[in-house]
Amino acid sequence: MGTQDIQLSKLVDPSKPKNILTAAQDIFLHHYPRKQFSIVKKCFSLISELFEGRFPGYRRCNTDYHNFSHTLDTFLATGRLLDGYNLEAAPLAAPLAAELLLAALFHDTGYIQEEWDVEGTGAKYTVEHVQRGIVFLKKHCEIFDIKPESAEIISRIILCTDMSVDISGIPFPSSEERAAGMILGTADLLGQMADRVYLEKLLFLYYEFKEAGIGDYKTEYDLISRNIDFYEMVKKRFDNELKEMYRYARHHFRERFSVDNNLYIQSIDRHIAYLRKILEDDTSNWRSKLKRGSWIQQGTDDSVTKENRSGEKQG
Repeated sequence: MGTQDIQLSKLVDPSKPKNILTAAQDIFLHHYPRKQFSIVKKCFSLISELFEGRFPGYRRCNTDYHNFSHTLDTFLATGRLLDGYNLEAAPLAAPLAAELLLAALFHDTGYIQEEWDVEGTGAKYTVEHVQRGIVFLKKHCEIFDIKPESAEIISRIILCTDMSVDISGIPFPSSEERAAGMILGTADLLGQMADRVYLEKLLFLYYEFKEAGIGDYKTEYDLISRNIDFYEMVKKRFDNELKEMYRYARHHFRERFSVDNNLYIQSIDRHIAYLRKILEDDTSNWRSKLKRGSWIQQGTDDSVTKENRSGEKQG
């Protein structure tokens, strides 16, 4: 296999959270002392407990698109972009680098419902999930051993994952912190769209949007068919609001894996190319052309439970 044919999903087994944590730690230690990563390890464990329903006062994650699997994808993508950035630009300070990784872990905690909240799923909070996540962080920062001043920094970084927020208007006190925010905003999009089962997981996103009342999507196919236009919008966001931070992934893959390619963009482009083929082929049902993820054959409707939609990557 040529180096240009290496698949992103083959570098680290994404189904095992411990592997993701180890990979992120190895990347971090290229630039920073081990002690700076200790807070990341502690928070990684607690965030895992939160998504699994073992954090006091909160229910288990019940959103199948924005689940712990997605948080892991974002977390690792953040570490890789940070590595590439540090290789090519002035490295971020160690405390800020740790805060950036923490922001990746906390960025979607706003989807988790509290124990008393038994109506629907966390998807109903889609519009306000970023702010809810920031509230969660600040409310529990002592449990996570995060100082209040650090929580403020992490909160500003998390804001860059909100597609409705004007990043230029976020009051970052330094260009370094702004760069950290743009790295996370980029990693959030790269992580989900490069996921091996991205196209299949869009079925879950449809039902999250439906519950949240977002968009005018009538069917699963309606959302999937518009994903090509969504990627065009994302590319503009990458280039403009996020200042082409995606480019730093290539430096990471070249330095750590001897692959002179941006495997995130390669994976996304392959997804979009396959999606185009699906949309152009009307000889059979579009769903039959989505092959990955056990939930595809089971179908998805309002009666399907999380247990029988679990698929390949469980949060």
